[in-house]
Amino acid sequence: MTIDFPALRPLTSLSSPRDLVRLFTPNWFAVSMGTGIVAVALGQFPQVPLLFKTGMGIWVFTMVLFALSVVMYGARWVIFFEGAKRILSHSSMSMFLGCIPMALATVGNGMVIYGVPALGDVAIDIAFGMWWFDASLAFACGIGVPFFMFTRQHHTHDQMTAIWLLPVVACGVAASSGALLLPDLAADTHLAVLFVCFALWACSVPLAMGLIVMLVVRMIVHKLPHVSMAASSWLALGPIASGALGLLLLSQSAPAVLAANGLAPFADALGGASLLAGILLWGFGFWWLFLATLITIRYFTEPVPFNLGWWAYTFPLGVYAVATLKLAHIIPLSPIAWFGAVLVVALIIAWLIVALRTVSGGWRGDLFNSPCIADD
Repeated sequence: MTIDFPALRPLTSLSSPRDLVRLFTPNWFAVSMGTGIVAVALGQFPQVPLLFKTGMGIWVFTMVLFALSVVMYGARWVIFFEGAKRILSHSSMSMFLGCIPMALATVGNGMVIYGVPALGDVAIDIAFGMWWFDASLAFACGIGVPFFMFTRQHHTHDQMTAIWLLPVVACGVAASSGALLLPDLAADTHLAVLFVCFALWACSVPLAMGLIVMLVVRMIVHKLPHVSMAASSWLALGPIASGALGLLLLSQSAPAVLAANGLAPFADALGGASLLAGILLWGFGFWWLFLATLITIRYFTEPVPFNLGWWAYTFPLGVYAVATLKLAHIIPLSPIAWFGAVLVVALIIAWLIVALRTVSGGWRGDLFNSPCIADD
């Protein structure tokens, strides 16, 4: 099979530097998401100094990307408020608001993985504050975007794609981030964080599973989405993987938290249930991973135009890779560990391809396009 990467055609002409702000949309935060998960994945190999240091460098770069995106998108709301608020009524672009808390989560996770060795305990304090803000933002997206879908936007089942999952999965990612923090927190905060993590997980994964069922039915009845949405099939792997990762992390930390707070009779049961559910979700992710791969091969039998949606090839795969490595740590089976390493390699390759295409398209201005104001 040969893959033809066609020349990019400008989506919009930038008449002035102000257009960079006027046309800046939240799907640019997917760049931080995809880059940040590469850093998190490389951080799973502390025994390999070169990989760990490379991951630290990518994490620092992720912070720069995220800060730049915050400045650009914040400036749009200040300078071009009337245009910016139209996103709340847009049936597709509004979904990408969920990328903002997920991008922040990768920065916070990197603070735990890389910040602690470099900064000590102060890194945990920073990560803890970031996590509370991230959890609040994720919950706001998980409630607000569906509300606007119900009241302002027009949707049909035949036009459904996996981007519907983006505002929903943010709470699941925040749950995983909180679970990562738990072992390093003070004893008086353990139980509250554990409770919030399970609550965030419940706000994300069950609803995401329902949407995935709808997505499967949609693809059976109406076949694959338009080629411009070729990467969207990978998005369903996101809530599956983050749900599995969160439970696998909680299966290790939850029993000790319960025991320390007078709930020891429930500790082993919760730990075992979390591990079992995490393994089941991981298995579901294994199925979806190969399904998404086949769908991708099918799309690339013809030219696939590049757009920012290609970042969907990175973050879901990265979260599943991290969940696989965590599972290999809990259940010491070498095939699982090797599979996780292969997934990390695939993630890095995908990231390099998408990042280079993004730099090229962003430099020419091709990727700055705001469908919310397309008719202006």
